[in-house]
Amino acid sequence: MNRTSRTVALTALAPLVWGTTYLVTTEFLPADRPLLTATLRALPAGLVLVALTRTLPRGSWWWKSAVLGTLNIGAFFALMFVAAYRLPGGVAATLAAVHPLLVTALAGRILHERVTPLARAAAGVGVLGVALLVLTPGARLDGWGIVAGLGSAAATAAGVLLTKRWGRPSSLVAFTGWQLIAGGLVLAVALLAVEGLPDGLTAINLAGYAWLALPGTALAYLAWFSGILRLPAARVSLLSFLTPLTAGALGWMILGQSLSTTQLVGGAFVLGAVGVGAVAGRRDDAGRRADVPVEVAAEQPAVSNRSVLVQVT
Repeated sequence: MNRTSRTVALTALAPLVWGTTYLVTTEFLPADRPLLTATLRALPAGLVLVALTRTLPRGSWWWKSAVLGTLNIGAFFALMFVAAYRLPGGVAATLAAVHPLLVTALAGRILHERVTPLARAAAGVGVLGVALLVLTPGARLDGWGIVAGLGSAAATAAGVLLTKRWGRPSSLVAFTGWQLIAGGLVLAVALLAVEGLPDGLTAINLAGYAWLALPGTALAYLAWFSGILRLPAARVSLLSFLTPLTAGALGWMILGQSLSTTQLVGGAFVLGAVGVGAVAGRRDDAGRRADVPVEVAAEQPAVSNRSVLVQVT
Protein backbone atom coordinates (compact mmCIF):
# COMPACT_ATOMS: atom_id res chain seq x y z
CA MET A 1 0.00 0.00 0.00
CA ASN A 2 1.53 3.33 -1.07
CA ARG A 3 1.48 6.52 0.95
CA THR A 4 -1.65 7.94 -0.70
CA SER A 5 -3.58 4.72 -0.18
CA ARG A 6 -2.59 4.70 3.49
CA THR A 7 -3.79 8.29 3.85
CA VAL A 8 -7.13 7.44 2.21
CA ALA A 9 -7.56 4.43 4.52
CA LEU A 10 -6.72 6.50 7.61
CA THR A 11 -9.06 9.31 6.58
CA ALA A 12 -11.88 6.83 5.94
CA LEU A 13 -11.72 5.79 9.61
CA ALA A 14 -13.25 9.15 10.57
CA PRO A 15 -16.60 8.78 8.74
CA LEU A 16 -16.72 5.11 9.73
CA VAL A 17 -16.48 6.04 13.41
CA TRP A 18 -18.95 8.92 12.94
CA GLY A 19 -21.43 6.37 11.65
CA THR A 20 -21.73 5.06 15.22
CA THR A 21 -23.06 8.45 16.42
CA TYR A 22 -26.69 7.67 15.56
CA LEU A 23 -26.63 4.36 17.45
CA VAL A 24 -24.88 5.83 20.50
CA THR A 25 -27.21 8.85 20.58
CA THR A 26 -30.40 6.79 20.54
CA GLU A 27 -29.24 3.98 22.83
CA PHE A 28 -26.92 5.66 25.37
CA LEU A 29 -27.71 9.38 25.64
CA PRO A 30 -30.55 11.37 27.21
CA ALA A 31 -33.31 12.37 24.81
CA ASP A 32 -33.86 15.87 23.44
CA ARG A 33 -30.52 17.33 24.52
CA PRO A 34 -28.77 18.18 21.23
CA LEU A 35 -26.66 21.06 22.59
CA LEU A 36 -25.57 19.06 25.64
CA THR A 37 -24.51 16.19 23.39
CA ALA A 38 -22.66 18.50 21.00
CA THR A 39 -20.86 20.31 23.83
CA LEU A 40 -19.76 17.17 25.66
CA ARG A 41 -18.58 15.71 22.38
CA ALA A 42 -16.37 18.66 21.42
CA LEU A 43 -15.05 20.48 24.49
CA PRO A 44 -13.55 17.57 26.48
CA ALA A 45 -11.89 16.19 23.33
CA GLY A 46 -10.31 19.57 22.58
CA LEU A 47 -9.05 20.00 26.14
CA VAL A 48 -7.41 16.56 26.04
CA LEU A 49 -5.59 17.28 22.76
CA VAL A 50 -4.35 20.71 23.85
CA ALA A 51 -3.23 19.29 27.21
CA LEU A 52 -1.18 16.66 25.35
CA THR A 53 0.61 19.26 23.21
CA ARG A 54 0.69 22.17 25.69
CA THR A 55 0.58 24.44 22.67
CA LEU A 56 -1.58 27.55 22.25
CA PRO A 57 -2.28 29.43 19.00
CA ARG A 58 0.00 32.26 17.96
CA GLY A 59 -0.70 35.37 15.94
CA SER A 60 -3.45 34.98 13.36
CA TRP A 61 -4.13 31.39 14.45
CA TRP A 62 -6.19 32.72 17.36
CA TRP A 63 -8.90 34.08 15.07
CA LYS A 64 -8.41 31.43 12.39
CA SER A 65 -8.92 28.68 14.96
CA ALA A 66 -12.05 30.45 16.19
CA VAL A 67 -13.48 30.65 12.68
CA LEU A 68 -12.59 27.06 11.78
CA GLY A 69 -13.81 25.76 15.13
CA THR A 70 -17.14 27.53 14.72
CA LEU A 71 -17.67 26.12 11.22
CA ASN A 72 -16.19 22.62 11.54
CA ILE A 73 -17.34 21.97 15.11
CA GLY A 74 -19.67 24.49 16.74
CA ALA A 75 -22.15 25.25 13.97
CA PHE A 76 -21.86 21.80 12.41
CA PHE A 77 -22.47 19.85 15.63
CA ALA A 78 -25.32 22.07 16.83
CA LEU A 79 -27.18 22.07 13.51
CA MET A 80 -26.52 18.36 12.94
CA PHE A 81 -28.02 17.36 16.29
CA VAL A 82 -30.97 19.75 15.87
CA ALA A 83 -31.71 18.09 12.52
CA ALA A 84 -31.27 14.64 14.07
CA TYR A 85 -33.78 15.40 16.82
CA ARG A 86 -36.36 17.14 14.57
CA LEU A 87 -36.19 14.82 11.55
CA PRO A 88 -36.15 11.08 10.97
CA GLY A 89 -32.57 9.82 10.79
CA GLY A 90 -32.92 9.12 7.10
CA VAL A 91 -33.93 12.66 6.20
CA ALA A 92 -31.19 14.15 8.41
CA ALA A 93 -28.54 11.87 6.89
CA THR A 94 -29.63 12.75 3.36
CA LEU A 95 -29.40 16.48 4.04
CA ALA A 96 -25.94 16.01 5.56
CA ALA A 97 -24.92 14.16 2.39
CA VAL A 98 -25.28 17.43 0.45
CA HIS A 99 -21.83 18.34 1.84
CA PRO A 100 -19.84 16.42 -0.83
CA LEU A 101 -21.86 18.11 -3.57
CA LEU A 102 -21.02 21.54 -2.16
CA VAL A 103 -17.35 20.66 -1.86
CA THR A 104 -17.00 19.30 -5.39
CA ALA A 105 -18.90 22.31 -6.77
CA LEU A 106 -16.70 24.85 -4.96
CA ALA A 107 -13.32 23.13 -5.14
CA GLY A 108 -12.52 24.24 -8.66
CA ARG A 109 -13.93 27.75 -8.37
CA ILE A 110 -12.47 28.76 -4.99
CA LEU A 111 -9.35 26.60 -4.61
CA HIS A 112 -8.59 25.99 -8.30
CA GLU A 113 -8.60 22.26 -7.74
CA ARG A 114 -9.21 20.04 -10.75
CA VAL A 115 -12.45 18.15 -10.14
CA THR A 116 -13.10 15.46 -12.73
CA PRO A 117 -16.57 14.82 -14.19
CA LEU A 118 -16.34 11.36 -12.65
CA ALA A 119 -15.94 12.83 -9.17
CA ARG A 120 -18.91 15.16 -9.72
CA ALA A 121 -21.05 12.26 -10.93
CA ALA A 122 -19.97 10.15 -7.95
CA ALA A 123 -21.09 12.89 -5.54
CA GLY A 124 -24.54 12.92 -7.11
CA VAL A 125 -24.77 9.12 -7.11
CA GLY A 126 -23.70 9.09 -3.47
CA VAL A 127 -26.49 11.46 -2.43
CA LEU A 128 -28.98 9.32 -4.38
CA GLY A 129 -27.63 6.23 -2.66
CA VAL A 130 -28.02 7.79 0.80
CA ALA A 131 -31.60 8.79 -0.06
CA LEU A 132 -32.44 5.24 -1.15
CA LEU A 133 -30.70 3.82 1.90
CA VAL A 134 -32.29 5.90 4.62
CA LEU A 135 -35.46 7.64 3.39
CA THR A 136 -38.79 5.97 3.97
CA PRO A 137 -42.22 6.75 2.43
CA GLY A 138 -43.57 7.88 5.81
CA ALA A 139 -40.70 10.24 6.61
CA ARG A 140 -42.06 13.50 8.01
CA LEU A 141 -40.52 16.82 7.02
CA ASP A 142 -40.00 19.51 9.65
CA GLY A 143 -39.14 22.93 8.22
CA TRP A 144 -36.65 23.96 10.90
CA GLY A 145 -35.10 20.51 10.82
CA ILE A 146 -34.52 20.82 7.07
CA VAL A 147 -32.95 24.26 7.52
CA ALA A 148 -30.69 22.88 10.27
CA GLY A 149 -29.66 19.88 8.14
CA LEU A 150 -28.76 22.02 5.14
CA GLY A 151 -27.00 24.50 7.42
CA SER A 152 -24.82 21.76 8.91
CA ALA A 153 -23.79 20.66 5.40
CA ALA A 154 -22.97 24.26 4.42
CA ALA A 155 -20.97 24.83 7.62
CA THR A 156 -18.78 21.78 7.19
CA ALA A 157 -18.24 22.52 3.48
CA ALA A 158 -17.10 26.06 4.31
CA GLY A 159 -14.87 24.64 7.03
CA VAL A 160 -13.23 22.30 4.55
CA LEU A 161 -12.60 25.14 2.13
CA LEU A 162 -10.94 27.34 4.74
CA THR A 163 -8.99 24.49 6.33
CA LYS A 164 -7.52 23.64 2.96
CA ARG A 165 -6.80 27.26 2.09
CA TRP A 166 -5.17 28.21 5.39
CA GLY A 167 -3.31 24.96 5.98
CA ARG A 168 -2.16 24.36 9.54
CA PRO A 169 0.72 25.11 11.91
CA SER A 170 3.33 22.48 12.74
CA SER A 171 1.23 20.39 15.14
CA LEU A 172 -1.83 18.62 13.76
CA VAL A 173 -2.84 17.56 17.28
CA ALA A 174 -2.77 21.15 18.59
CA PHE A 175 -4.53 22.42 15.46
CA THR A 176 -7.35 19.92 15.99
CA GLY A 177 -7.55 20.70 19.71
CA TRP A 178 -7.83 24.45 19.11
CA GLN A 179 -10.79 23.95 16.81
CA LEU A 180 -12.55 21.58 19.18
CA ILE A 181 -12.15 24.01 22.09
CA ALA A 182 -13.32 26.99 20.03
CA GLY A 183 -16.33 25.09 18.74
CA GLY A 184 -16.99 23.62 22.19
CA LEU A 185 -17.06 27.08 23.80
CA VAL A 186 -19.57 28.29 21.20
CA LEU A 187 -21.70 25.25 21.97
CA ALA A 188 -21.35 25.73 25.75
CA VAL A 189 -22.73 29.27 25.50
CA ALA A 190 -25.68 28.02 23.45
CA LEU A 191 -26.21 25.16 25.91
CA LEU A 192 -26.42 27.47 28.93
CA ALA A 193 -28.70 29.91 27.10
CA VAL A 194 -31.11 27.37 25.60
CA GLU A 195 -31.06 24.01 27.37
CA GLY A 196 -29.32 24.55 30.69
CA LEU A 197 -27.30 21.99 32.59
CA PRO A 198 -28.72 18.49 33.15
CA ASP A 199 -29.96 17.37 36.56
CA GLY A 200 -27.76 14.31 36.36
CA LEU A 201 -26.21 11.74 34.06
CA THR A 202 -26.21 7.96 34.34
CA ALA A 203 -23.21 5.70 33.88
CA ILE A 204 -24.65 4.69 30.50
CA ASN A 205 -24.86 8.36 29.48
CA LEU A 206 -21.25 8.96 30.54
CA ALA A 207 -20.06 5.91 28.57
CA GLY A 208 -21.84 7.23 25.47
CA TYR A 209 -20.33 10.69 25.83
CA ALA A 210 -16.86 9.19 26.38
CA TRP A 211 -17.15 7.26 23.12
CA LEU A 212 -18.31 10.32 21.18
CA ALA A 213 -15.63 12.57 22.68
CA LEU A 214 -12.53 10.39 22.39
CA PRO A 215 -12.70 7.92 19.45
CA GLY A 216 -15.66 9.69 17.85
CA THR A 217 -14.21 13.19 17.94
CA ALA A 218 -10.59 13.55 19.10
CA LEU A 219 -9.15 10.64 17.11
CA ALA A 220 -11.62 10.87 14.24
CA TYR A 221 -10.96 14.58 13.62
CA LEU A 222 -7.20 14.03 13.74
CA ALA A 223 -7.61 11.53 10.89
CA TRP A 224 -10.10 13.77 9.05
CA PHE A 225 -8.03 16.97 9.17
CA SER A 226 -4.92 15.03 8.15
CA GLY A 227 -6.78 13.75 5.09
CA ILE A 228 -8.15 17.19 4.24
CA LEU A 229 -4.65 18.61 4.16
CA ARG A 230 -3.13 15.76 2.14
CA LEU A 231 -5.77 14.60 -0.33
CA PRO A 232 -7.83 16.26 -3.08
CA ALA A 233 -11.04 17.76 -1.74
CA ALA A 234 -13.35 15.67 -3.93
CA ARG A 235 -11.73 12.47 -2.67
CA VAL A 236 -12.08 13.41 1.00
CA SER A 237 -15.66 14.63 0.67
CA LEU A 238 -16.80 11.45 -1.06
CA LEU A 239 -15.45 9.39 1.83
CA SER A 240 -18.04 11.08 4.08
CA PHE A 241 -20.71 8.85 2.49
CA LEU A 242 -19.34 6.08 4.71
CA THR A 243 -21.10 7.69 7.70
CA PRO A 244 -24.73 7.01 6.70
CA LEU A 245 -23.69 3.64 5.25
CA THR A 246 -22.16 2.64 8.60
CA ALA A 247 -25.18 3.94 10.49
CA GLY A 248 -27.50 1.84 8.33
CA ALA A 249 -25.34 -1.26 8.71
CA LEU A 250 -25.23 -0.92 12.51
CA GLY A 251 -28.98 -0.46 12.63
CA TRP A 252 -29.41 -3.70 10.71
CA MET A 253 -26.82 -5.71 12.68
CA ILE A 254 -27.40 -4.43 16.23
CA LEU A 255 -30.92 -3.00 16.34
CA GLY A 256 -32.47 -5.59 14.05
CA GLN A 257 -33.69 -3.02 11.54
CA SER A 258 -34.63 -4.61 8.23
CA LEU A 259 -33.24 -3.51 4.87
CA SER A 260 -35.41 -3.50 1.77
CA THR A 261 -34.22 -4.15 -1.77
CA THR A 262 -34.27 -0.40 -2.40
CA GLN A 263 -32.06 0.21 0.62
CA LEU A 264 -29.61 -2.44 -0.51
CA VAL A 265 -29.41 -0.76 -3.93
CA GLY A 266 -28.83 2.55 -2.17
CA GLY A 267 -26.01 1.00 -0.17
CA ALA A 268 -24.42 -0.24 -3.38
CA PHE A 269 -24.60 3.27 -4.85
CA VAL A 270 -22.92 4.67 -1.73
CA LEU A 271 -20.14 2.09 -1.90
CA GLY A 272 -19.63 2.94 -5.56
CA ALA A 273 -19.33 6.66 -4.76
CA VAL A 274 -16.84 5.93 -1.99
CA GLY A 275 -14.86 3.71 -4.35
CA VAL A 276 -14.59 6.54 -6.85
CA GLY A 277 -13.59 8.85 -4.01
CA ALA A 278 -10.79 6.49 -3.03
CA VAL A 279 -9.21 6.60 -6.50
CA ALA A 280 -10.36 9.97 -7.91
CA GLY A 281 -7.51 12.13 -9.06
CA ARG A 282 -4.83 9.57 -8.17
CA ARG A 283 -2.73 10.58 -11.16
CA ASP A 284 -2.78 14.18 -10.01
CA ASP A 285 -1.36 13.18 -6.62
CA ALA A 286 2.04 12.24 -7.98
CA GLY A 287 4.68 14.58 -6.66
CA ARG A 288 2.28 16.95 -4.93
CA ARG A 289 3.30 18.59 -1.72
CA ALA A 290 1.16 17.94 1.35
CA ASP A 291 0.38 20.06 4.37
CA VAL A 292 1.41 23.35 2.70
CA PRO A 293 -0.92 26.32 3.16
CA VAL A 294 -2.01 27.95 -0.10
CA GLU A 295 -0.80 31.38 0.91
CA VAL A 296 2.69 30.09 1.79
CA ALA A 297 3.11 27.63 -1.05
CA ALA A 298 2.09 30.16 -3.67
CA GLU A 299 5.06 32.33 -2.73
CA GLN A 300 7.63 29.57 -3.20
CA PRO A 301 9.35 29.18 -6.58
CA ALA A 302 8.60 26.12 -8.67
CA VAL A 303 11.93 24.35 -8.36
CA SER A 304 10.59 20.95 -9.33
CA ASN A 305 7.65 19.32 -11.02
CA ARG A 306 5.74 19.18 -7.75
CA SER A 307 2.55 21.21 -7.63
CA VAL A 308 0.80 22.79 -4.68
CA LEU A 309 -1.95 20.60 -3.29
CA VAL A 310 -5.16 22.60 -3.12
CA GLN A 311 -8.24 21.08 -1.53
CA VAL A 312 -11.56 21.67 0.13
CA THR A 313 -12.69 20.12 3.37
